[in-house]
Amino acid sequence: MTKKKVNKPGSATIALNKRARHEYFIEEEFEAGMSLQGWEVKSLRAGKANISDSYILFRDGEAYLFGSTFQPLAVASTHVVCDPTRSRKLLLKQRELDSLYGRVNREGFTVVALSMYWKNAWAKLKIGVARGKKEHDKRDDVKEREWKMDKARIMKNSKR
Repeated sequence: MTKKKVNKPGSATIALNKRARHEYFIEEEFEAGMSLQGWEVKSLRAGKANISDSYILFRDGEAYLFGSTFQPLAVASTHVVCDPTRSRKLLLKQRELDSLYGRVNREGFTVVALSMYWKNAWAKLKIGVARGKKEHDKRDDVKEREWKMDKARIMKNSKR
């Protein structure tokens, strides 16, 4: 007898950085684990994370997530000091770290957090190697998105 995997209702996504795709061209994406404390995991399960202003910095050959906020729960332990904006170490393979570090320093890219999600029981962070967009690039994206909506509307009405 085989067991079927039961899908839980809801999404595995914890937090999204929608502004990152608007502000940057994403060249490559990586999946990174995070070194978290217990209260942070509890707040992630409650959906109280924000990565919209976060970025990744390299220090001592390791990657760290800065600028993200994990709001502590009201029922968290009283003996634990909760710092919602602390820097969190990212868990990447050495080859990935070297690639990211080289692209940031030599080629002028930046590394931004794109989304945070659950993968099995682990909290993962999708990070992207990005190049900044100019103002005219953003306008082109808006124009293209509006054209897709208009085209869909025209196609829907012409089929009647």
